[in-house]
Amino acid sequence: MRLGAVTFSLFLSAAGLGWAASASGQEQTSEQSTEALAKAAQNPVANMISLPFQSNTNFGFGPFHQPQEILNIQPVIPVSVTPDWNLITRWVTPVVSQPKLSPTDNREFGLGDANPQFFFSPGKPGEIIWGIGPTFLLPTATDQNLGNHRWGAGPTAVVLTIQGQWVLGVLANNIWSFASTGNGSNVNQMTIQPFVNYNFPKGWYLTSSPIMTANWLAKGEKWTVPVGGGFGRTFKLGEQPVNMSLAAYYNAVTPKGGAKWQARFQVQFLFPK
Repeated sequence: MRLGAVTFSLFLSAAGLGWAASASGQEQTSEQSTEALAKAAQNPVANMISLPFQSNTNFGFGPFHQPQEILNIQPVIPVSVTPDWNLITRWVTPVVSQPKLSPTDNREFGLGDANPQFFFSPGKPGEIIWGIGPTFLLPTATDQNLGNHRWGAGPTAVVLTIQGQWVLGVLANNIWSFASTGNGSNVNQMTIQPFVNYNFPKGWYLTSSPIMTANWLAKGEKWTVPVGGGFGRTFKLGEQPVNMSLAAYYNAVTPKGGAKWQARFQVQFLFPK
């Protein structure tokens, strides 16, 4: 009986160790999956559907130094064109709350000009991940002060690399207007967005992705150059993967009437294949 009891006790201990190892393995797999999702969410040309809602609050905007709010709704949809190539579509639709620009104005709310972007990217990327294609400006603004009322187009490109815990890259485009639908001004504007992310366990990360712009047609200061960063986390709400981040940027260079600070909050719903 004593031998049987010892044998039974050893069996229970082994079973317990096996269950603990299995649970530990599941947690490790789940953590690795979360980290992989975080890196995919930080890749503009990842082969994954996502729906980001990006809120940008610009403090001290305009001649009366009031806050401007821009909510960018920018779904990302990849399409497999061939086994070797993907087409990544990124459609940016801004919803704008604009402060008054003259003493007789009121705050205005509505849609800004839409900016669809298309990236052709290798289906099996190497150490350097890239995409290139056209971008467009659509005169969808619902008010005179919310857009340029111009059709526009130009090239866009992204290049990045994922090295261990780092995701590093840059996204850039330049748009020229070519037709008018109203009294807005012509457009010749470049946008450069470098991004640096460092990923920690359990989906946490540090991020810096300032959006620099150059208005080549401006008579005075042409550049807006922000500096700053923030943090974020990728996690699951039930079964739905979500990426959230919060960041702040100071505009070290800005035209007259430009905002001095920007707070950016993003909620991104992820739909991995």
